[in-house]
Amino acid sequence: MSGTISALLYLVSGVCFIMALRGLSSPETARQGNFFGMAGMVVAIGTTLALPSVLSYETIILGIVIGGAIGTLIARRIEMTALPQLVAAFHSLVGLAACFVAVAAFFKPEAYGIGVPGLPGAIGTASLIEMSLGLAIGAITFTGSIVAFGKLQGLVTGRPLVFPMQHPLNAVLGIVVFVMIGWLIADQNPTAFWLIFAVSLALGFLLILPIGGADMPVVVSMLNSYSGWAACGIGFTLSNSLLIVTGALVGSSGAILSYIMCKGMNRSFFNVILGGFGGETAAAAGGPGGDRSVKSGSAEDAAFIMDNASSVVIVPGYGMAVAQAQHALREMGDILKKGGVTVRYAIHPVAGRMPGHMNVLLAEANVPYDEVLELEEINRDFAQTDVAFVIGANDVTNPAAKTDPTSPIYGMPILDVEKAKTVLFVKRSMASGYAGVDNELFFRDNTMMLFGDAKKMCEEIVKSLEH
Repeated sequence: MSGTISALLYLVSGVCFIMALRGLSSPETARQGNFFGMAGMVVAIGTTLALPSVLSYETIILGIVIGGAIGTLIARRIEMTALPQLVAAFHSLVGLAACFVAVAAFFKPEAYGIGVPGLPGAIGTASLIEMSLGLAIGAITFTGSIVAFGKLQGLVTGRPLVFPMQHPLNAVLGIVVFVMIGWLIADQNPTAFWLIFAVSLALGFLLILPIGGADMPVVVSMLNSYSGWAACGIGFTLSNSLLIVTGALVGSSGAILSYIMCKGMNRSFFNVILGGFGGETAAAAGGPGGDRSVKSGSAEDAAFIMDNASSVVIVPGYGMAVAQAQHALREMGDILKKGGVTVRYAIHPVAGRMPGHMNVLLAEANVPYDEVLELEEINRDFAQTDVAFVIGANDVTNPAAKTDPTSPIYGMPILDVEKAKTVLFVKRSMASGYAGVDNELFFRDNTMMLFGDAKKMCEEIVKSLEH
């Protein structure tokens, strides 16, 4: 394949990726966006395989078969609740791939077209800069994503793991990385190359470990951005225009998404990186047996209240995802609508463990897109709502974000469910949310706690509504 044709096909692939991002910006067009993404990837892989620089089709085909088989198996078996950690795991592989390409290019520059003519083994200055940056970002993405995976999977505590002088240590390691990059550019010394790799790996661990569970949505989107910039840097090393374009698309979109997530939590990006908060705690201080009491009810009570309401707003959270309650919840909503009740769903930007987590689950249950509203669209309506049905959402409904200046979530925009006439709160126990903050909404006069598994509770409400 000629260079002109391959460049044209790479351009087509890049346009497909842009259309994919555009499609994924809305639930209505997300499926179409996925098809654009798949089409772009098929064109990209086919074009790359047709390049004259490809030497071993056997090795490539073997890799595609092995990777495709693993990916298919994971896709068929993965639970929707595990999507955040799956995304984090995939980010780690992107970072590791960038590191592997950097290693290969460093030790065989001629094979990648970055060697200096007449000087065997020598690499141009520009290529060394691109390679070292891709290596550093890739290594940080790899280990940072592993830590994020561990936190989301429950293998590592969701609490911030902090220690004295952690920020100065991270700053020193960052400076060391840049010093090693300068050494590599000046001397092309393998020791400098491996030091960049090793220090960046350590920096990835140290950057993400202190970040608490409440900041995980930001971390997931941030690591997505890192993986894109790593791919972009390696694209420059390989002089591959598609990798550059695709990496820049992923990097910039991930950065924008991180900004949106930070705005949704009223936190700055640096505030997240330098001072993460949140983690599970055993129980709220005012739980059963404490100084404060709560009003609890049954599925029959909830069914009676909602059946006699004119409007219900359902607020899903990670508890719904864990219980796989979205289908039972949709069935409950359908029955209420048949009875003349106006039913809508309210989504907080950081509900769940990754951006769009709740939207994906509701879409899986075939909840109509026009009934799913974002915080800015629904918040003003809670004061005129008869029932707010909160199912597994904790921190994003906590009034302490507005009333308690000492709370770590103070200033975070929340769903104003406490303004509804009645709040039905489905929860397994009085345990605090992922931010490790007690929810004072539990103790409000207009709140009724529905203790139990979210899916079972919804199924029991459905039975009561049908009788």
